[in-house]
Amino acid sequence: MGSAKKSNSAERKARIEEMRRAERARERRNRILTITASVVVVAALAVGGVVLVQSQSDDDAAASDSSTGKFVTGKDGVKTWEGKLSRTHVTKDVSYPMEPPVGGDHHQAWMNCNGDVYTEELNNVNAVHSLEHGAVWVTYTSKAAKKDVDALAAKVKQTPYTLMSPDEKQKDPIMLSAWGAQRTVTSADDPNVAKFFEKYVQGDQTPEPGAACTGGLSK
Repeated sequence: MGSAKKSNSAERKARIEEMRRAERARERRNRILTITASVVVVAALAVGGVVLVQSQSDDDAAASDSSTGKFVTGKDGVKTWEGKLSRTHVTKDVSYPMEPPVGGDHHQAWMNCNGDVYTEELNNVNAVHSLEHGAVWVTYTSKAAKKDVDALAAKVKQTPYTLMSPDEKQKDPIMLSAWGAQRTVTSADDPNVAKFFEKYVQGDQTPEPGAACTGGLSK
């Protein structure tokens, strides 16, 4: 009888020990699976984050303008672009070599430029398309006198193939731009304003003379 009890007790202990070993093995496997799954999730999140950031960077990055050349300042104070001004239609913003730009790659939609006066800064890629149609673009900063801004706005409103907008990124308070040409003026009374308009509104520099200045964007 005693021998049978000892045998049963030994078997029971053996089964318990086996069950404990099996439980410990399951726990080890579960820990390994949990750690592995965590690593996979973290890695996936990291890769996804990199892809997302890269995608956002690609979306936000401005394309470089493919124009080549440089400004040359004439005796009349007008800076003329000597070189190539690209005319490729693009869907992204463009990083131009000058501000405001006087040409280069641009969006297929132009800003309305039938004497349009805008009170907010324009997207350069749309305004450049207006220049391609022969428009003169009047831009100003907050340093420009209000009387000059008002007087220039009145002139623009009376002149087809012109547009006007603020541009805080430009170097001087008041600037005039056409396709391939640009100059600074001191005020609305500066005689160079009229000279620039006369020469460059639908001037010889226009890549697409007669193209519309309506039917585009109005901001």
